[in-house]
Amino acid sequence: MTFAKFKRLDGTALLFSASILALGVPTIVSAQDAPSEAETDSGENTIVVTGSRPIAESEAAALAIQKASDSLVSVAAADAVGRLPDQNIAQAASRLPGVSVERDQGQARYINLRGAPKTWTTLSFDGINIVSPEGRDSRYDSIPSALASQIIVAKAVTPDMPGETISGNVNVITRSPFDYKGFRLAAKLGGGFVELGKRKEYEGSAVISNVFDTRMGEIGVLLSGSYYERNMITDNFETDWEQVPADQRPGFADRFWARETENKLYRLTRKNYSVSGRFDFRPDADNQISIRSLYTIFTDDEARDNYIFDLDDRERDLSNANTACATDVNPTPRTAGYADVCIGNTPFKGTVYGVDINQRSTLRAFRQSVFTNTISGDHKFGDAWKFKWAGNFTRSVDDRSVVGEARWDSPSTRNLRPTVAYDLTDPQSARVALFTTVANANGTFQAGTPVTAIDTFAKPLTSFRSLDAVDVTKAYTVKAEISRQLSLFGGEGSVRLGVQIDQRTKQANENELLLNTAAQFTAAGIGTTYPGFSLDIPFKGKIPLGYTFRYFSEDAARDYLERAQDVGSFTPINDNFYNVREQVYSAYLMANSKFDWGSFVGGVRVEHVKNQGQAFANVARVFTPVKAESSQTLVFPSLHLNFDVADDKKLRIGLTSGAARADYDQLRPNVTVNDANLAISGGNPSIKPERAYGVDAYFEWYVKPQGYLMVGAFYKRVEDALFNSRRTFGSNALDSNGVDRSGYTFSGIVNGGSGYLYGMEAAAQMQLEPYTQDLGLPDWMGGFGLSANVTLNKSSINKPLFDGATGPRKVRLPGASDVVLNVGGYYEKYGVSLRLQYQKRSKWVDAIADTLIDAGDVYWAADDELDFSARYEFTKGFEVYFDASNLLNGAGRRYSGVSARTIEWERFGRRYTGGVRVTF
Repeated sequence: MTFAKFKRLDGTALLFSASILALGVPTIVSAQDAPSEAETDSGENTIVVTGSRPIAESEAAALAIQKASDSLVSVAAADAVGRLPDQNIAQAASRLPGVSVERDQGQARYINLRGAPKTWTTLSFDGINIVSPEGRDSRYDSIPSALASQIIVAKAVTPDMPGETISGNVNVITRSPFDYKGFRLAAKLGGGFVELGKRKEYEGSAVISNVFDTRMGEIGVLLSGSYYERNMITDNFETDWEQVPADQRPGFADRFWARETENKLYRLTRKNYSVSGRFDFRPDADNQISIRSLYTIFTDDEARDNYIFDLDDRERDLSNANTACATDVNPTPRTAGYADVCIGNTPFKGTVYGVDINQRSTLRAFRQSVFTNTISGDHKFGDAWKFKWAGNFTRSVDDRSVVGEARWDSPSTRNLRPTVAYDLTDPQSARVALFTTVANANGTFQAGTPVTAIDTFAKPLTSFRSLDAVDVTKAYTVKAEISRQLSLFGGEGSVRLGVQIDQRTKQANENELLLNTAAQFTAAGIGTTYPGFSLDIPFKGKIPLGYTFRYFSEDAARDYLERAQDVGSFTPINDNFYNVREQVYSAYLMANSKFDWGSFVGGVRVEHVKNQGQAFANVARVFTPVKAESSQTLVFPSLHLNFDVADDKKLRIGLTSGAARADYDQLRPNVTVNDANLAISGGNPSIKPERAYGVDAYFEWYVKPQGYLMVGAFYKRVEDALFNSRRTFGSNALDSNGVDRSGYTFSGIVNGGSGYLYGMEAAAQMQLEPYTQDLGLPDWMGGFGLSANVTLNKSSINKPLFDGATGPRKVRLPGASDVVLNVGGYYEKYGVSLRLQYQKRSKWVDAIADTLIDAGDVYWAADDELDFSARYEFTKGFEVYFDASNLLNGAGRRYSGVSARTIEWERFGRRYTGGVRVTF
C-alpha cells in the first residue's frame, strides 16, 4: 500500500491540494500501480492519502480544508458525495457533524444545522447566495449532488456572509475545468427499484472538461449533466385531532378527538435533472475570469387517491351536558356517536354512524427549478493587492400546479353513508372497518352489513378543480472585494473591504378553474359517478386499509380538464397574489492575521434592507390593491480566534451575530376578512427579523498520520423570534357596512420573545491502515475505517399566546432534535470499497400550536436510516457499484402533543440501485 504524505502547507496551497485529492484526478497513484510504500516526512503534521481508496481520499481532502480554514467548517468532498447513495445535496451533507435533515416521501429535503430552524441556514453556489424556489426555506432535494465537487458547511458566520445566515451556510462548490489536468470525462449510469410497489429508478450523470493552453493563456471548458428518476408508491394514514366544545363530560380537558381519519395513497414520479456549463479564462497566474451557468429542476408528478372519513360531520348531535354518564358500549345510539363517551366511544376507539366520505382524486404536476448565471473575476496586483468581483442573475420557479382534482362526497341521507368503526390505539396503524348504516324506526342508528369495497357507497362528483399556481423569484447580485496583504499586530495577514447589492423580487400568481354544479358537469360532458373515472387495478401498497378501492385514472383526470375548459375558465385568486421586492445594500470590513500561536479573523458587516410589497385587501369580497414599504439597517460583528495548541491540535473560539428575515409570503401586505368564520388573516410587512448572537468553542485534533477527533460547544441567544400566531384583532380599522370586526380572530406572523439554543458536538474519523504493522495485524485488515459524530442540543423560546393565558409559553425551536447521531464503518482494499452508514435523530418540533386548546405542538417522531454501498474497481477508471437505501424501512411519523396522537404516518420502502462508473 502506498502512502503519500504532504507537509503542512499555507492556506492557498492546501486548498489547491485538497481539491485535487477530492476529485481523485490522475495525480493520485492507483493502488494497483503503486510501490509498496513511499513517503516524505519533515516532522510536521502529515495527511495520509491512499491510492484508489475513494472514502479515505475524500476524508483526507475534507480534513485538509477544515484545518486550513480560519473559521469553523465541515466539508464533504466529491468522492464522498458520489460514493454513497446520495441523490441530492441534503443527503450528501447529512453525514457531517451537526447536520440533520428533514425528509419528504423518504427523501432528504431541508437541512437543520446544530438543531436550528431550516430558515437559519443559507444556500450558496460558489459563494453566491441563492434564493430557493420556496423562499427562505432552502430546499436541497432539487439540487443533484452530481453538480458538486465540494460541499462546505460553514457553521461560524464571517462578515463576508449574508447577515441572514444565523446557523450557517451550505456552499456548493461546482466543478471547474481547472480542477483537472487536461481532458476529463466521467460518467455514471445505473438503475434499480423501490421495494414498495416494485417501482423503478434510473440515474445517470456525465462531466466532460478540457483545458487548452493558448497564446492568450489557459482556457478551461466544462459541461455536465445529470438525471435521476424515482417512481414510488407510499403507504399512508393521517388523523386530525381536536378538542370538541360540546364534550363537557368529566375528563373532557384531556380528550382530543379524531375529527377525521384518512388515507393518502400516492403514485408518484420524482425527477431531478441538471445541466451546467462553465468557461474559465486564466491569462496568467494573477488573473482569472469565470462564466458559469447552471440549471437544475426537480419535478414531482403525483397521483393521489385520498379517502377522508369525516367523523365530526354531525358534531352538532352531541349534548353539551357536563354530568357524568355510563360509558358502556351502546350499539344503537340516537346520535352519530362522535365525541360521545356516553355510548362507549373514546378518542382512540369507537364507532360513528352515518359518516361522510370525502374522496379526493388529485393529479399534481409540481416543478421547482433554479437557473443561476454568474460571471466573476479574481485578480492579483503585485504581492499585496487582490480584487474579486462577481455578478449573478438567478431565476427560481416554484410551480405548485394541480392538473385536476375531482371531489366525490357522500349524499346527505344518513343510511346511504357508512358506519365507521375506528381503532387508533396503535400509533403505527389507523384501522377502520366499514358497515352499512341502519336507521331504525325509533330514531336510533346501528351498524349493518360489513362492507369491504368502499365504492359500494354512493359518492357522486361534487366539484372538479384545476389550479395554475406559479411563484417566480428573480434575484440580482453584484459584489466586489478588495484586499491587501499586510502585517497586522505582528502577524502576517490581510484586510478585506467588500460591498454587495442584492435585489430579489418574488411574485405569486394563482388561477383557478372550478366546476361545482350539476349543470356545469352536464354542459362539460363530465361523468358524476366514480367507476367511470377509475382503473380496475389492485392496491399496490402494503398498509392494511380495512377496505378496497380503485385507483383513479390519470388519463381521465386530463380528459376532465379538457372538457372543463370548454365550460369554465381560469380566474385569479386575488387572496393569494403578492409581489414582494427586497433590496439589500451591504458592506463589510474584515481582517485576518496569522501568528505563531494561531490566527484570527474578524470584522463587521452592515446591511440596509428595503422591502416593498403589493397584495390585495379582501373585505367582504371587495378586493382593494395594497402597497407597503419598510426599511431597516442592521449591523453584524463577528470574531474568530484559532489557537494552535500543537501542530496537530486546534482550539477555535467564535463570536457571531445574524438576523433571519421573514419569508416573502409573510412580508406581503395582504388582508383577508372572513365574516362567516369571524376571522382575519394577513401578512406583516413591518415584522422584525429574528436576531441571534452566538458563541462557539471547539477543539480539533488532526491525528497523525490520518484521522480526526473533535469536541465542541455552542450557544445562541435569540431575540424577536418569528411565530405564526392568533389573537383578537382589537381594532375597528376593517369595520364596514355596520359590521364590527374588532372581536374577530386575527392570524398572522408576529415577533415572540427571547430564548436560547445551546449544545455540543463530537466527531471522530479514523483508519486502521497506519496501525496494522504496529499492532501486528494482517495487511488485509488495514482497509477498515470509521467515522462517527453526535450532536446534542436544547432550545427554548417564548411564544405569545392567543387565549389570554398569563405570560408567554416556552416552546422548542422547530427542527431541533435533542440528539443527532451519524455512525459509518467502511472497508477499502484491493479495489473493493464497502460502506455502511447509520443516521439517527430524536424527535423534533415541526409546528407549534397556536393556543392551549389545540391538540399540542406537532412533532416528528425519532427517525433512523441505514444505507449500504459497495464499489469494485475492475481497472483504473472503470468500476461497478451497488447502493441500498432505507434498509430499516422505518416510517416517517408525526404526532400532536403526545406520541399516541399520530397525525401522519408514511412508509416508502427500501431502495436498491446499481450500475457502472467510468473515468477517463
